Amino acid sequence: MSESSYAPVPQALVVGIYDNHTHLDPSGVPGSEEFDYHDHLDKGSSVGVRGVVQVGTDLESSLWSAELAAIEPRVLAAVAIHPNDAPRYAAEGRLDEALATIDELASRPRVRAIGETGLDYFRTAEDGRGAQHASFEAHIEIAKKYGLALQIHDRDAHHDVFETLQRVGAPEKTVFHCFSGDADLARVAIQNGWYLSFSGTVTFKNAVDLRDALEITPRHLLLVETDAPYLTPHPFRGRLNSPYMLPHTLRGMAAHLGTDVSMLAAQITSNTEQVYGAWDAEPVTAPRDAYTDETFEMPPMTGAIRLPQLPTEESTT
Repeated sequence: MSESSYAPVPQALVVGIYDNHTHLDPSGVPGSEEFDYHDHLDKGSSVGVRGVVQVGTDLESSLWSAELAAIEPRVLAAVAIHPNDAPRYAAEGRLDEALATIDELASRPRVRAIGETGLDYFRTAEDGRGAQHASFEAHIEIAKKYGLALQIHDRDAHHDVFETLQRVGAPEKTVFHCFSGDADLARVAIQNGWYLSFSGTVTFKNAVDLRDALEITPRHLLLVETDAPYLTPHPFRGRLNSPYMLPHTLRGMAAHLGTDVSMLAAQITSNTEQVYGAWDAEPVTAPRDAYTDETFEMPPMTGAIRLPQLPTEESTT
């Protein structure tokens, strides 16, 4: 039997925690088809991961995220056009239309964040940056319009991301997803009251700058994430990531900070609920047809998901 692309399940946490940024939608990453979203969530539940924020990066995955959150109580959604996709939509003449769809999705009760959005100068060349900036500013306005958190993707664009947030006005709840800066950058974010979300990269042996940033971040501004299927924490770097791997990152953070794992989990759980609200604040739509007892299954990502239509009293008389 070939070795699984995923790592073994770790020891369960005593105090549960949330993964505030993950991608459970079909990714096309080799080996990821081994698990579907049920598997990821069930394995996460078994080790103390209480829930996740499922993050969209384009129209298809944002629709998928919003509709999964509508039927799965362990999932809230974030929706956005990723900064590296914004130039593509702009070149196709569809960026405004795409942003209008994100605005519509943002109004749904279990969509709690706009993201991931921001700037990425690593993968996008100079000619695509105008579309990135326009998209980023539009997402900021959508987050403020609905009072939602903003999840920021910032790669090799620290100065311009901070300048945009300060010029346009950041939403009240702003999260630097997979924080990648050093202590100096962390200080600027902290001064603005922005949250820093640490992923498995904080456990990498060469991530000294990240751990320096972690060390100076006030506990009330800390969040944790997997960014699955990417950025698997040590000692399983190189394997596919999943929400159930979150205990490794949390334990690594606690060890570096010299604090109790359960105390840190309790603080980060409180922070996460401050940012996104309670996972049970809005009911899900039961994914079961009461008349046929057929369980609704998420279809492949080929567009919007249609929930089963329950018959009305009139239609059954």
